[in-house]
Amino acid sequence: METPGSQSSLHRANLERVVRAVRLAGSLTQAEIARTTGLSAATVSNIVRELKEGGTVQVTPTSAGGRRARSVSLSGDAGIVIGVDFGHTHLRVAIGNLAHQVLDEKSEPLDVDASATQGFDRAEQLVNRMIDATGVDRSKIAGIGLGVPGPIDVESGTLGSTAILPGWGGTRPAEELRGRLGVPVHVDNDANLGALGEMVWGSGRGVRDLAYIKVASGVGAGLVIDGKIYRGPGGTAGEIGHITLDESGPVCRCGNRGCLETFAAARYVLPLLHSSHGTDLTMEKVVRLARDGDPGCRRVIADVGRHVGSGVANLCNLLNPSRIVLGGDLAEAGELVLGPIRESVGRYAIPSAARQLSVLPGALGSRAEVLGALALALNEMGDSTLLDGAVAGAPMAGTPAFT
Repeated sequence: METPGSQSSLHRANLERVVRAVRLAGSLTQAEIARTTGLSAATVSNIVRELKEGGTVQVTPTSAGGRRARSVSLSGDAGIVIGVDFGHTHLRVAIGNLAHQVLDEKSEPLDVDASATQGFDRAEQLVNRMIDATGVDRSKIAGIGLGVPGPIDVESGTLGSTAILPGWGGTRPAEELRGRLGVPVHVDNDANLGALGEMVWGSGRGVRDLAYIKVASGVGAGLVIDGKIYRGPGGTAGEIGHITLDESGPVCRCGNRGCLETFAAARYVLPLLHSSHGTDLTMEKVVRLARDGDPGCRRVIADVGRHVGSGVANLCNLLNPSRIVLGGDLAEAGELVLGPIRESVGRYAIPSAARQLSVLPGALGSRAEVLGALALALNEMGDSTLLDGAVAGAPMAGTPAFT
């Protein structure tokens, strides 16, 4: 038995620190592990050798700063995580291993008017089909990350009232899916998962303070403060779509008037173009037309950018993030929307905060949320399980990287 403060317990704690650092980052050089954990280079070298011999990590040659180095990642056979993303019009599932590799990824249309039960049925069926197709050993599944487009109560895990998925309010998505699939499930809203995905693999990598702004059927923000997702005590932090821009403006789905969402979300923006462009528009199509030079679509996207920029300016004044990452279909508009966002930030944000801010499009596109769900599952799993070999199994080769 290990005694607290004993040499064996300290060694165990150091093993877990190294495994945790590698698990969250995907891969690190030994020098990066030392900086991340605060352990000496000699201690890290010894621990990596021990973990490699035990089959927990794999070490591959790489370079850092022009010098030869060794990249450390968790072994591909150390365990499996699954990401499930419910969107306004889609269901997306990804299966990955602990070496941050995707084994399979699929997306299906989702009827937003379907009941929650039907939605969970579809998720269960798709996950099971993908597990069978990849040949994954179910005993290796360490956890599932689940994303939903609505606020999740931190204490109860209940999905708050949402007009994005009507009829889903009051459900407990994690509990529902856990009962169906028999493995731990961790749930968060789609904006937070987008932030997590971009922070781990995309445009937010290496930044400890950022906001991921998703503009789609609604408008939300995932907030990263000091390297961690900030959810607030009730789980509703980041509802940037309900910042008031005009108290006499359109009535929002939340019941207030003139929220940012009523000037930027697809459900309010697309009707502006119906008379000139028809009623079969999607935001994806508007962005494509704008990039091709359509003046009406360019004007609408520029206006949306200026309105979003007003909300971003408020975030700058309150939280002073170093980076804003724009997600959703709107991000594909590039400078057509990023320029107006920066213009509004320059006008309304405190100058010192505006100077420190960079505004970038997301690098992961529509995959941000499902990759964030994988990251959530990776974040929530315990390191002791890996060291004890409870999820060890046969390796899987030839899988593509997340990015």
